[in-house]
Order: sequence, then structure tokens, then C-alpha cells
Amino acid sequence: MQQNNKVQISTKKKLDRLAVSVVFVLMDKFLVPSKPSTESPKPKPRCRPWQRSILELNGKFDPKYRHDLSGLLMHSYSEIGAFPHFYHIDGKPCQTHINRINNAVNSGGQLPFRMQGISAVDFDNKGIYLVSVTKSGCLTVHDFETLYCQSNDSLPRLTEDESKHLLHLYLRQQLDVVRWNLANQDEVACTSVKSNEVLIFDIGYISSKPVEVLRTRRSLSVLGSEVYKGLCDIAFTATDDSRLIASDTHGIVNIWDRRKSVLPCLELITGSCSTLNTIQPHVENQTIFGASKDGNIYMWDLRGGRTAAAFQCHNEAGHPPLISLKLATMLEKIGSLKAQSDIVPKEIHSIDLDPSCPYQLAFHLDDGWSGVLDIYNLRVTHVHCPPPAWLNGASISADLLYLRKPSWLPTSSIYAVGSSSDSGIHILDFYPDTSSPSHVDYKEDLQSLSKMNYQRKQNIFVPLSEGVTTCASHPLNGTIVAGTKHSSLLVVSQPRQSF
Repeated sequence: MQQNNKVQISTKKKLDRLAVSVVFVLMDKFLVPSKPSTESPKPKPRCRPWQRSILELNGKFDPKYRHDLSGLLMHSYSEIGAFPHFYHIDGKPCQTHINRINNAVNSGGQLPFRMQGISAVDFDNKGIYLVSVTKSGCLTVHDFETLYCQSNDSLPRLTEDESKHLLHLYLRQQLDVVRWNLANQDEVACTSVKSNEVLIFDIGYISSKPVEVLRTRRSLSVLGSEVYKGLCDIAFTATDDSRLIASDTHGIVNIWDRRKSVLPCLELITGSCSTLNTIQPHVENQTIFGASKDGNIYMWDLRGGRTAAAFQCHNEAGHPPLISLKLATMLEKIGSLKAQSDIVPKEIHSIDLDPSCPYQLAFHLDDGWSGVLDIYNLRVTHVHCPPPAWLNGASISADLLYLRKPSWLPTSSIYAVGSSSDSGIHILDFYPDTSSPSHVDYKEDLQSLSKMNYQRKQNIFVPLSEGVTTCASHPLNGTIVAGTKHSSLLVVSQPRQSF
């Protein structure tokens, strides 16, 4: 019986195998034969065990990847510390301290408004020290690490440790601008629109007197009287510690060679007497950009070159600009902007070159607008137009007493600028690509980015405790220090960032 069962099972297996063979034969009969391939088979791509291999090989992020991450950085900024200028000199309150108290007591505005507020701040190359000047005439060199370590979310307003100050002087005159010497980090220079002198201090010496004083040349009017010149902005070159550049209220850029004389060795002219509010040397220190109160941007080439015919004049001493651009005319070329706004010439408060993209020249206007001029193609590529100050009931007359000074962050083409109408700063994405939300060719419906990336790429407003007049960005970690209209320093950063 068992033997018969085994025979039946064996026979069934043979029949099953035969049926499978018949099926395969029939399938082969009806299949179309494929052409033989002449190409050698490609090896299968090897899967990367991690996505950081490019970073580990090149030692840097891809710019677009950095731009994608910049949205997280922009959203993380907040005020982490505030330090009012309650400082002392020889045990007594300094003049800025006194003016702030008087302003708080005399709320009716009896104290002149020009005598209040921090007018400029600047970091040294390594971000170790921060220098600030006030409208009341105080020059202070702060230890940034002390400021940062005292900042704490739980204590929003602190008193700075004055013993950590490298320098604190009262210069008995209004101060409007201060800069570190890029080629000699022991020197700071400051000046005022009410003075034709540049005061240079060496922070290695504890002295209330400057180590050097530079002056502009005297100029006479047609009636023989001396023409008053105040100085609006200062710039140093990164390669020569003896060269200093300053723009004045008479439309001239003065260049000194400190080895030769305390008077300028060269004057760059605009062909106009309009005030040059701001100047910016290019990275190779051979070209200089300037922007005026009447809304023009100029470029001078120190190496020579053909000047614009409109400014060629044999009777006028000085070097005319290579290029002169009217910013309002360039803004009118942006169709979407012209359709929504009445574009008129406006005062330019500041211009700054992007440290991570040297052909982007940022500008900031008196009405709060900011943008970017592509200096290679001479066209405006980015624009940010916040609501006008009058819409929020802000005091326009008081705000016009300050030249707002924005600052680029060290990477990712992010621009930080104080608001003209609110207490806070705008952090703007000026990435040199149409993916930037401020780009004039930006199209929301054509973006190929994911919804998450799209939400990250937007301009951010960071509310602060006081109105901002000037900003400086730490050259290494991007922490923003803002000077205010009430003479405070605000530290704006990611909470408890280490550096």
C-alpha cells in the first residue's frame, strides 16, 4: 500500500514539472526577441552611507544648501540682552548718561533730540572688541565677550561691567561715525558732521587725547568766505594702515596718506555739492563707492580710466567719478514696483558691500526701503519696501535726525537693518538668486522648492525693546549688536549661542 502511494506521488511531481516546461516553451514562442546591447552594463551607483560627504571632502557648505539653512538662522534671532549707556567717567555720570536721564525726566522734549542715541557701532576683525559712539560725544570700546556673557533671557536689562571697558572718553562734540583701522586693529577713528577733523585713537594707550588728527583742506566760496565741511563717513583699506578715506557734506571724498600729511593727498569729486552720506571701498581697494543725500550712487576708480563726460571739467580740481547712477531711475525699471509706488529721488543713508558676494552693493533709503545694486550689471536686483512710518504713527521728523546704518551678516547674504517705524530690526534675505523673496524676479507660483523650504525663505522682523539707529554683525558668529535712539546696546542672537 505504501509502495503504491510513493509511485503516485512521484508520477504527480513528474507531471507538474512537465506542465511548467510546456508553459515556458509557449511563453518563449510569443515573446519578441530583444536586440543585443552593444553598451557595457553600467555599474550600480553606490549608496552613500551619509549625506555629509561633500562637506567633509570640501570643508565648506554648498551655497544653495547654506541658503536653505539660513531660514532657520533668521527665525532664531531674538533680543537676549540690553545695556543702557549708564556709564561713568572719574566716578561721575558721563554726558550720554546725563542726557538719557534728562530725556526721561523732560518727556516734553526740552533736550535737543540730536544729543541722544548711539550713532555708530563697529566690530574689530576678530569680533573681540566693539566700539560705539554717541550723539552726546562718548567714545567707548567694549569687551564683546563680557557683553555677551551678561546677556540672559531672564534678565532683559542689565548694567554692563564698566571695568571691562578698554576705553571710555567724552570728546565734547557730537560723534556720528566710528571705524576700526582694518590694517591696524589697535586704532579707531571717529568724526562728526559738525567737524572737519578725523580723530584717531590708539586703544593701547590710556589717553583722552587722540594720537593723530586729520583735517580737510580749506575751500573758499566765490565771495571769499570759508566753506564749512563736516565729515559723514570714514573707511580704511585692508592692506594699508596709513590710508584713510572720508566723505564730507560738500560732495567730496577725501583721501589721506598719513605718512605724508594731515591734509588729504587726493580729493574725489561728484560735480555736486550734495552731502555724501556714506562711502564703501571695494574689496581690492582700487575702487570706491559713495552715495549722496540727493539719491545718487557714484564710483571712482583710483587706477584711472575714462570719466563720465558730464563731469569732465578742466577748471575744477579733483578726480571726477567713473560712473554716476541715479537710484530712482534704476528703481523705475522694476515694473512691479513702479506699478505700486510713486518713485521719487530719496536720500541714501547707507551702502555696504556683501562680504559673501562682492558684486552685491546694498543700499538703505531714508523712508526705510532697502535693496541691492548689482555692480557688475548695474541693475537693482533686490528690493524690500516696508510700510511707511506714518502708517504706524511714528515720528518722522525725529527719525530723520539719524542716518540708519545697517549691516551684512558674515555669510548667506543676510542684511540686518533697523526699522524706520517700529522698535526692531528687519533681517532680509538678499541671496543672489531668484529664490530670494526680495529678488525683483521672485515668483511664488514658480518656485520648485518644497513647502517647508518656501516657508523658511522669507524676510523676518525681530521686535526689540527700543528703536534702532545702527547695527553691527559679529564677523564670526553673526550675533547682531544694535545701537538705539535711547543710547542702549541691544544684543540680538540665537539664545545662549556659544562661540
